[in-house]
Order: sequence, then structure tokens, then C-alpha cells
Amino acid sequence: MGIEKLNHNFLTGNLENIVNWSRARSMWPATFGLACCAIEMMATGAANYDLGRFGMEVFRASPRQADLMIVAGRVSQKMAPVLRQVYDQMMEPKWVISMGVCASTGGMFNNYAIVQGVDQIVPVDVYAPGCPPGPETLIHAIVTLHAQIQSGEIMQRRQDSGGGAGLQLSPPATPRARAESDTAVKRLIPVGRGREV
Repeated sequence: MGIEKLNHNFLTGNLENIVNWSRARSMWPATFGLACCAIEMMATGAANYDLGRFGMEVFRASPRQADLMIVAGRVSQKMAPVLRQVYDQMMEPKWVISMGVCASTGGMFNNYAIVQGVDQIVPVDVYAPGCPPGPETLIHAIVTLHAQIQSGEIMQRRQDSGGGAGLQLSPPATPRARAESDTAVKRLIPVGRGREV
């Protein structure tokens, strides 16, 4: 009997499967409740539905401790840069669930003040439909995300499309380069009422 005849378990599984399994079972969500969907998200974390079963019992207030963002509710144009900044501060690998029709498509708010889909700001992995979606729908979205992480589908898609945060780190500027850029910025600042710099 060869090793291929053995059941797939923690002894015979490869390292990638173990890592994906642990990632799916130890997500720490960041709180980003913007509207009525946030009430349903809070209810999902309460005792009746108990997200602790999925290893997610603590919603993190700091994005540096979170790897899942649940965008619950409509995103205004003023909130979009804040949402992107929180997303950029989260650790890699990171995932996003768009909760509710307002976060996914703008919902009934088809106007200039609301972003018509949070996927214009951050890459979304799973959409939870509804207005507002109930705790059962959010749990279904979380279980769907767990299955995608465990199968490796999301990581493969991100490698193919260049998704994720898309951060390009550059070496720190030398003091001379910083001084030159500060001088260039001073030249661009308009001077009012005839005063010179």
C-alpha cells in the first residue's frame, strides 16, 4: 500500500494545504460598519450566531491586526479614501467581503455622493447580497470565503491578475533627494498677496 492510498490528513497533507487550512480557520476581521448592515454584522458576532465557531470571535479595531475586511453598508465618496487606507494597512494576505447591496452596487443610492460598488476602491473576494443581509447570509459568505482560501483559488487568482494591495516598496530617499524634493514642492506652492518665499 503506497502513500497515495492513505487518507488525506495532517500527517500526509502538504504544507500548502495546512497553511491554507489555518488561514481559513483563524481570520481576524476588521470592523468597517458604515450603515444598517453593520447592525446585522454585530448580530452575527453575538451569542445567537457566534462567529467564534469560525475562529473570528474578536473584531479588531486596528487594521494591522486584521486580515479580513467586512464592508457593511454604503460607502460615501468622502469615506472611500479612508476605506482604502485601512485596507492598505491590513497585513497580507487579506480578504474583503462586501456586505449588502449598498456596498456591492450602491443600492438605491444612485447619486454622486455614494460609491457605486466598493470594488472600485478595494478588490472584493465575496459578495453577501441583501438589504440588509441577515446573519445567515454573512455566515454563508464567510464559509464561502473559507472554502476559496482552503482550495487556494483566491491566491492563484491574485497571482494571475496581480491583485492584492499592489504595493511597490521603494528604498528610502537620501537626505539630498529629500531636500531637492522639498525645494521643488516649495516652488509649486502659490504665494499670496505678493509675498515671496
